[in-house]
Amino acid sequence: MKTVVQRVSRAFVEVDGDKVGRIGRGLLVLAAFKTGDDDGVLRWMAKKISTLRIFEDDDGKMNRELAEVDGGILVVSQFTLYGDCRKGKRPSFVESAPPDVAEERYARFVEILREETGCDVETGVFQAHMNVVLENDGPVTVVIEKESE
Repeated sequence: MKTVVQRVSRAFVEVDGDKVGRIGRGLLVLAAFKTGDDDGVLRWMAKKISTLRIFEDDDGKMNRELAEVDGGILVVSQFTLYGDCRKGKRPSFVESAPPDVAEERYARFVEILREETGCDVETGVFQAHMNVVLENDGPVTVVIEKESE
């Protein structure tokens, strides 16, 4: 599993002009899945994301977790994170899970985030053409990857 996590002041997703998910302060998580990603990988990623100390404390240092700032999470499925651009002009997506597997893993990951964090967790729409609008706070962006064991 691979994620791109962005600290945001606000973010939302539009599908066909309708806002389908939105958060204020929190984390925008772009998430990609491989076929072998199991619940252990999803739980590890959920814990890692929710406990990242990337929010500023009173001294301006990145010392606070999501729960400490009462933040939300917006999760958007992003299979293109596994796009391999090393050869040719078109990315190869052979590492990405097929759509049926990825959709199930995406839904499960969102469920785990809701269970584990207690935070407001919003989503995009799987396989829809989405406009993701965000205000990156910092900017702070990190990439997190976890291989199946």
